[in-house]
Amino acid sequence: GSRYFGVELEVDRGGEDTDAAEQLLAITGKRMYIKHDGSLNEGFELVTHPMTLNYHCREFPWEELTREAVRLGYRSHQTSTCGLHIHVNRDSLGDTVQQQEEVIARILYFFEEHWNELVCFSRRKPEQLSHWASRYGRKDDPKELMDKAKRTFDRYTGVNLTNHETVEFRIFRGTLKTNTILTSLKFLNCVCELMVNHAAQVKEQLTMGGISPSAILTPGRF
Repeated sequence: GSRYFGVELEVDRGGEDTDAAEQLLAITGKRMYIKHDGSLNEGFELVTHPMTLNYHCREFPWEELTREAVRLGYRSHQTSTCGLHIHVNRDSLGDTVQQQEEVIARILYFFEEHWNELVCFSRRKPEQLSHWASRYGRKDDPKELMDKAKRTFDRYTGVNLTNHETVEFRIFRGTLKTNTILTSLKFLNCVCELMVNHAAQVKEQLTMGGISPSAILTPGRF
């Protein structure tokens, strides 16, 4: 039931260099691994294992890691290739698959309703989003939007649902600023928490009022 966040941070321009990778791994130990990414020119992808928000903020050495990456010549925000992708475990969004899908539908609806604001927050250029993290397209009904997303077998979407165990948020531009990484994590945690709590509250109200809980996904109840 705990919510875990797995971060995929792309860095470029410093070379796909084994020695550099080992220096970065020495900072994080077994809490992270590094892998090749075909979308990068001269870099690699830093991938954390799943951690709670509290662990990311208080225990994981983000400050030391990002500082060392910059020292080694890597860049992220300043490139046109790098993204910051964050995975959230699906089972933190509900006890059953149906509950999880109700919450995910509301997350999708939130992203579509506030897309323009999220574009600013993501720090990505519109052409980068359309290529690496596109939107599904606005729908009036969260359930209809969820159905469309489930039929989209493309992982290059802002909210990627092609992974069985996680929801991947791909909207963020890469960064080597610790506060930006942690702010992105905190923002997603707030969105998930809001949608989980909202779904639970509305479901309770509907049940008490004698209305089917499935009505939680009808328009106007968001």
